[in-house]
Order: sequence, then structure tokens, then C-alpha cells
Amino acid sequence: MNPQNMEKVTSVDAAVDKLVELYDTACETARTCIASQDYEAYVDVVYPKITVDVNEWRPIDRTEPYGYVNEAGRYAAEVSKPGLMRDYLHDQLTRLTRNYPCDVFVGPSQTRIPPEYIAGMPDVSEARRAGDVGEVIPRPTLDDVHDAIVDGDWDAFHGEERPLLHFGPQRFDIACARLEHYTGIDVESLQKYILFTNYAMHTTEFVKFGLRQLQDSQSRYERLMLPVGETIGRGDEREIEDLTLESRFQMPRYDLVTATGDGITMINIGVGPSNAKTITDALAVLRPEAWIMIGHCAGLDARMRIGDLILGNAYQRYDHILDERIGHHNPIPAVPEVQRALEASVHSIYGEEKSQMRTGTVISTDDRNWEWKTPKDLWEWLRGSTAAAVDMESCAIATNGYRYRIPYGTLLSVSDLPLHAVPKLPAQAQAFYENSKQAHMMCAVDAMEKLAQDPEKLHTRKLRRTMGEVPFR
Repeated sequence: MNPQNMEKVTSVDAAVDKLVELYDTACETARTCIASQDYEAYVDVVYPKITVDVNEWRPIDRTEPYGYVNEAGRYAAEVSKPGLMRDYLHDQLTRLTRNYPCDVFVGPSQTRIPPEYIAGMPDVSEARRAGDVGEVIPRPTLDDVHDAIVDGDWDAFHGEERPLLHFGPQRFDIACARLEHYTGIDVESLQKYILFTNYAMHTTEFVKFGLRQLQDSQSRYERLMLPVGETIGRGDEREIEDLTLESRFQMPRYDLVTATGDGITMINIGVGPSNAKTITDALAVLRPEAWIMIGHCAGLDARMRIGDLILGNAYQRYDHILDERIGHHNPIPAVPEVQRALEASVHSIYGEEKSQMRTGTVISTDDRNWEWKTPKDLWEWLRGSTAAAVDMESCAIATNGYRYRIPYGTLLSVSDLPLHAVPKLPAQAQAFYENSKQAHMMCAVDAMEKLAQDPEKLHTRKLRRTMGEVPFR
């Protein structure tokens, strides 16, 4: 049975094209009616919707990572910015319709698009002053911004229509707006492989790497986007000294862009688990292939030396930031594909010095001065733990990766040994930073390039849920 006001489409291409057409038309209608003050016309400014009727369940290849369902039925989603997500939508819809006999319908939803989420909109303040037009021109509302689908809410999965993907359209829109607000660049150039740091020195080294790549005619990278609004293209011969890297934005972002979007984005997220959650909550809607944290940590083993690398393979959570979303009884596993890529990169870059890397549990805390406890308190806190390192962000990065089904990893460098009379002090810290920053950053970049060579290796069932899962990645 055809859903109301929706058109049956006969191919994946037609479905995605129709979503893009409906959204673009709605946005143009919005711009026109605000500019002309014909506010009543805004009633037609709605998000597009896709509905997939899976007509028959049947066994499929058990290695399929996505595009499968547990039972036949109707699956649906309202979509924002489908042009931005075209490749994702096409790939996921192809998987689903290849696995089962399906009918696909596309049409307008009943959810209006707030003008604040539409690019190129005229000033809407005049419309707001024109009277009570709230029924026609909606304001952004947090009532429609939630993670009920991602977090497996019962009601989200037991209505007349099951969810097709993870996010509603206003959740998607506010995430894109937050990304631009925090990082200084709109979402159009964000790449599929994301590195996090909390040091400007790492982003500076990343920009140096990007400049070298853009001067290499064989490089796959086409341009570098800076948070100051500058774009550096292929063949640009400027040096790092020619660029302004300081940024007024809270989390400066640097996009090293490829033609297919499978380049690398680096973001300086600042310090603390709250920042780590904030940025990953927003990034998740764009479905990146992987994210990795590179940062510094306190080493807990007396055999360690300053500069040793810790590859996190387990996460002991004392940051409290996601406790209400993912309980402590849920283990946060390492993602083998990311681990192998990072380990291979460390071995490649450090060569004979590779013995300075070890895998181990990372403790993340929300107390930057955790080491100021009494010796007895530290003994009680760490007694029974096999942790190798303490930091503030890794557990939030990993836990939100687990929660949002995005492969994750952590590669930390030991900057102090506070339990063994080597606290972090300015002179020693600066010397360590200067000696370690390039190799550490390049290990993560090299790992991302390895993963980008064969992204299907990341497309596994490891992060899929037993209950409360959607057909799309």
C-alpha cells in the first residue's frame, strides 16, 4: 500500500535523486517566500521522506555488515541535506534493496524545516515581527532533537514505521550547525577519516603534511581547508610560515580533502571529556568511517619512558560523561581493524624504536588533577587495575564511537610519570612536545591512509547491536 502523498520509485538512483530534488525545492521555496514576505507559502517547506517496505524476510549472506533487517515491514526516515549524504544514502539503500524484495517510496513529510537550518536564507527577523507566524514558519526546537534511535528507545522501534537510519532531520541539522560553530568550517568539506587532538602543535604538523601533499602531483589530496576560511589548492607553494593558523573558534578544524571525501580531517577539540562528547555527538550524523584520538597521557608503569606510545585496547571510564547513555556494565571493546592499522603505522614510522609502544587499558578521568590524591587514595583507586595510562578524552571518544557505531581508536604518548616522581612540568613538557609531535601525528595519519585504502575492512558487524538496530550504517 502506497504511503500517503508519496511516489513509488523504481531504482535507488531515482530514490536519492528525488530526495535531493524535494529538499532543494523546499529550500528554494523558503528563500523565495521569506524574501517576498509571502509567509503562508512556507507551509510547503518540509523535509523529504523515504519509506522502504521490505516485503519478505529471507536469509542473506551472514557476513553482510549493513542493509539487513530482522523482519519484514515498513522502514522510514525523514532526511535533511540529502545532497550532502548522497553517497551514503545510495550505498545503504542499494544494500537493503539487494538483500530483500522492497518497494521504495519518496515524498514530502509533514515536518517543516526551520529557516535557520536552510543555507542562503534571507533575514527572518522581519517575518518573526510580522505577527504570530509560528504555525507556518517553525523555529528550531529541541523537542525534535534526540538520540532515541541511536540509544535503542523502545518507542522508536515499536511504532507503525521502524527507523531506517539513526537520526531525525532536526538532530542532523543542529549537529551540522554546531560543527560550523565550533570548528569554523561548514560541513561540506568534512572528510570521512577524523583525527582528534588537543594540541595546536599537532594541527600545525598536520598542515605541514597537507602542504607537502598538495605539492606532490601524485597525491590523492586536492585541497586543504583552514578554520580561518582559507582554502589551499594543489600546487600552492606557500610555506607554513605564510599561513595564519590561529583561530577564534573553540575547536579549530583542518580538512585535507580528496575528490571522493575519503581524506582526513583533524580537529583540535581542547581538553576534557565534555568537549570530546560535544564534537562526536555532532560528527556522528555525517557517518564518518573512523575516528582516532592522538594525545598525551600519564604513564602508570615505572618501566615506561617519556615519549612511549600507548595503543588503547580497553577503556576504564571515570569521566562520567556518558554513564547515562552507555552503562559501565557494557564493555567498550577495541576495534581490531583500527588497532592493526595503528600498530603497523607505529612500526613503520618508528622502526627499531617500535619497542617503545605497548597496548594497554586507558583510564579517562574528568579530574585533570587526579594525581594530587594522597598515595593511599591513589593506591585504592588503581588497585586491581591493569591500566597503562590516564588521560581525559579517550574513553569519551571510544564510548561515543561504540554508541554511534563508528570505528574508533586511541594512540597516546606518555608525557609524564606522576606515580614515579616525573610529574608534568613546563621545561620537560616543552622539550618532549618538540621531540615527539611529528612522529606521533604521522602514525595516526598513516593509519588513516591505510584504512582509506580498503574501507570495507571497517564495514563489519562488530559495533552492531543485538537489539534496537537500523538497516543503515
